[in-house]
Amino acid sequence: MEAALSRCLLVIFLFTCGLSQNVAAEVQGFSDGAGATQEPTKLTDVLAAKKFITAAEVAVIGFFQDLEIPVVPMLHSMVQKFPDVPVGISTDSEVLAHFNVTENTISLFRQVDGEQLKLESEDIESIDEAKLSRFIEINKLGWVTEYNPVSVIGLFNSLVPIHLLLMMKKGSPQYEESLPRYQEAAKLFQGKILFVLVNSSMKENGKVISYFKLKESQLPALAIYRTEDEAWDTLSIDDISVERVKDFCDGFLAGKLLRENSASEEKAPKVEL
Repeated sequence: MEAALSRCLLVIFLFTCGLSQNVAAEVQGFSDGAGATQEPTKLTDVLAAKKFITAAEVAVIGFFQDLEIPVVPMLHSMVQKFPDVPVGISTDSEVLAHFNVTENTISLFRQVDGEQLKLESEDIESIDEAKLSRFIEINKLGWVTEYNPVSVIGLFNSLVPIHLLLMMKKGSPQYEESLPRYQEAAKLFQGKILFVLVNSSMKENGKVISYFKLKESQLPALAIYRTEDEAWDTLSIDDISVERVKDFCDGFLAGKLLRENSASEEKAPKVEL
């Protein structure tokens, strides 16, 4: 029990280093956007609902028996606050039955691990706009999730215990070339590994990088971490390709740790030829 608690505390320490005291403010501080007001998509049949979910990395649907409840206008405002997350609404009885909805429910669907997270009726009755925003922001994990004090909560709430971190400067020419390949590799490990981006140019991310015993000169690099037993490995990598990322992940899943091999080589006595 103490060992499990220790692991939990370590995980919390590692991924909340530099946690802002204004997390709630960050979640609430999204711009309402500009231009014409957009509305949630009305989903009138099961096929439309299925297509809506599978068309995006993350989607939110309000399943309501009627629209005369306070949470409905809040869901409308989420369309403006989260332009990257499609929001839908359905009152169709067949749609509700297909998703086993028997009362007012808001569900968040994500492709990366096949999760469906729900706010049930009792939660909806007491929710406000800030709490609904926080629910979406924490849980909207995509193929690649950028590390920040809010997203880390969702990462560790996921049932996927292995996380791959790409540590590099966001916005650099190398980043622009590498991110699409990293995203492609992520799709190969759906439900097995969560892919994370750590922006190395942000000072507050330094403790995460140093935990994996990496220096600035060794970046960009990959670091893979298993929350269950704290096993981890790293690979400095100049050229991010789907094949190299896949090989690194496959090696870790097979129990092959590159850093252990490196440590053995360093400790081995020199032999004169």
